[in-house]
Amino acid sequence: MADTKNGIYKKLLAYGFTAAVAMSGGYLIAPNEGKVNTTYLDPVGIATVCYGNTGKEAKLGNKFTDAECLDQLAKDLASHDKQMMNLVRVPLTDYQHAAFLSFTYNAGVGNFKSSTMLRKLNSKDYEGACEELSKWVYAKKQKLNGLVTRRQQEKDMCLGKTKIEIVPS
Repeated sequence: MADTKNGIYKKLLAYGFTAAVAMSGGYLIAPNEGKVNTTYLDPVGIATVCYGNTGKEAKLGNKFTDAECLDQLAKDLASHDKQMMNLVRVPLTDYQHAAFLSFTYNAGVGNFKSSTMLRKLNSKDYEGACEELSKWVYAKKQKLNGLVTRRQQEKDMCLGKTKIEIVPS
């Protein structure tokens, strides 16, 4: 998986994304969402395709190439990042940025906007904001093991416990 993470990271950097956005896409979003080239229903019944895309493209029966999935991830990251950063009023490290973008990509901008996490973040309680990630492990009132794992990875990155090492190709 390290090759896949590095590969997606490098491709996103080549698209012109910052290191924070590329880290989020390559090390948090893509591995946790997985890539499925054919639209499917996620655990809570939402039509999903590629790297967790739930937009209008995600219609059951639609199929996408690997390149189309990467392009869609890049578009989705750009959109989510712009919306998220319009809400954040404090400076972020690349690791914090990557973690909160992964959360926003997964849980949605609306949930981020109304969260205690954002309130703590914007009051410069960085550690408290990172700790809030652990609370977001439920979907339709069901605790999902995949979300527990993902939120721990996001929290570790947010708190600076994860360091990214790029493997040369």
